[in-house]
Amino acid sequence: MVDNYQMLKKELAKGWNTWNTRSVLSHVLLPEGFAINLGIKEYSDGDYLKESLIGRLDENAEKVIPGSRAYDSSYTSLTVLWKGIELVVESATINDDLVLLVTPFKQTIKTPTLIIESGILWNREGTVSREGESLLWSSNNGTVKGYATGEEVIEPTVQTQTPYIALKLDSKVGFSTGKNRSIEEIQNVIADQKQKQQEQKSKYGELQEVYEAMQTCIAWDTIYDPSHDRVVTPVTRIWNCTHGGYALFCWDNYFAAYMASIDNKALAYANAIEITKEKTEAGFVPNCAWGNGFKSYDRSQPPVGSLIIHELYRKFGDKWLLDEVVDDLLGWNNWFYENRLNGNLLSWGSTPYEPKFDNYWETAGVNDTFGGALESGLDNSPMYDDIPFDSETHMMKLHDVGLNGLYIMDCQTLAEICEVLGKTEEKDLLISRAESLKGNMSELWSESEGFYYNKLTDSGEFSKRISPTNFYALLGNVASQEQARRMVDEHFYNPDEFYGEWIMPSIARNDEAYPDQEYWRGRIWAPMNFLVYLGLRNYDLPDAQKDLVARSKALLLKEWNAHGHIHENYNADTGEGCDQTSSDRYYHWGSLLGFISLIEEGYLEGWEKRIKAD
Repeated sequence: MVDNYQMLKKELAKGWNTWNTRSVLSHVLLPEGFAINLGIKEYSDGDYLKESLIGRLDENAEKVIPGSRAYDSSYTSLTVLWKGIELVVESATINDDLVLLVTPFKQTIKTPTLIIESGILWNREGTVSREGESLLWSSNNGTVKGYATGEEVIEPTVQTQTPYIALKLDSKVGFSTGKNRSIEEIQNVIADQKQKQQEQKSKYGELQEVYEAMQTCIAWDTIYDPSHDRVVTPVTRIWNCTHGGYALFCWDNYFAAYMASIDNKALAYANAIEITKEKTEAGFVPNCAWGNGFKSYDRSQPPVGSLIIHELYRKFGDKWLLDEVVDDLLGWNNWFYENRLNGNLLSWGSTPYEPKFDNYWETAGVNDTFGGALESGLDNSPMYDDIPFDSETHMMKLHDVGLNGLYIMDCQTLAEICEVLGKTEEKDLLISRAESLKGNMSELWSESEGFYYNKLTDSGEFSKRISPTNFYALLGNVASQEQARRMVDEHFYNPDEFYGEWIMPSIARNDEAYPDQEYWRGRIWAPMNFLVYLGLRNYDLPDAQKDLVARSKALLLKEWNAHGHIHENYNADTGEGCDQTSSDRYYHWGSLLGFISLIEEGYLEGWEKRIKAD
């Protein structure tokens, strides 16, 4: 029997690419693990830049501005600014060869040196050596020879323990495998591949800038994880380096899969399957799974997996994808129903467990309100500041609109998956659950205020601290058309709540915590805009739908054009991302702000109505 996913994994993990999570200037050949690492030696302080990453915030850290690049690394470009030095680094592939071109634009008084280090990563078998003016990699799979093009200098005081070549950086220098190429030859290879990448981008017309921002971020964030022999797209390389090699998060990686699906089927499948396979023994996909072995065994995260898997199936039509994950998705859905059903509706929670590691996250919030907030994905949201927690049921004393809307959507899309696979019994159960919860959500509707509110289970009172998650009732078609219109007119377009130049803030503008503009306390988060957009598409609400798309696109491009950043979150007053250090500079889900415009304009088959509103 053909194992389609193992074939896909093998196909992904091959060739030259920036697979090494520790540096975007490290080019690695898979499956051999042969590595070429570019470092910079400067002479004002004698420092050596051995590894480079996008978005470091240390005062003396390098600044990396990512440029255009192909998923397969057939073309890459970036700019490095460090200690008065400015370099543009480009790479391209031709057949099985890699070429590199480094162009200095600004330098210090004494000319810096480019160090081209050889290596073999991840303890793969093989040897590296220097032969005259070239580098040689050898293994049972064969040999690769690399040649430098430029003025070689003697530089014995760099932090490398492997053979290397040192080149004077007073003009363009290059490196190529396979054969010795001149600078002109290297430039020609790069120009050809750059043109192909430009042609790919131009397919998206007026949205090519949006496409490039999204695609570039996903491509630079994609790495090879040797511990699981997989290609995957963690949230950001910086987090990988502090979390044991990779940092996967539940809804984050499902969203990465959906965005990649616009033109990279294999990477989309890999991300969706790998995060699903991180499920715990209890049967749920955890909030996080890190390379150091830690998983959030007390909590899950918003259940968007079935939605993404179903959308991938709708586009590509591979039934084997559904077969690969359906049992895991059913187990996850059952876990939510069995562990988070709090009376007649669901509540976020955190279930205690026997600690497996000695770190902060083993105890922070476990079986408490903060743990439930982490499960919601909204960590420090003001919505949950004063919500009591039941340590016996392991749930907040709150029926949450967002969770129930998401879960109903999960039931509906998972039921459609089961219908494709002929799982009639499971499909009927899922439909029954969805219909029951839809009916029960009527108690969260305020007719006087035209909105769905979270409701305290101990007092029965509405919680008036609102966020975009209150609109998630639209995801499962819980609201009627009339109710949806009221929600938009009275709340989406209310400047005291969610409307403004930059939308949608993660807590209403009139909330006392809104001025904090720190993390989930008022800032704009792309996944919220994305999920609200999908909900709006279920109704006849073209004004709000188009407005959300246009303002989200403008927000994405503001920081992208200024800094080349894709932010984790954005200031809801100014549209800035860099104003808070807690907003990662290159976090792929920020691209969802532009992804919805690609859906809106038909570049990706859009969200379809599941059940027509009444």
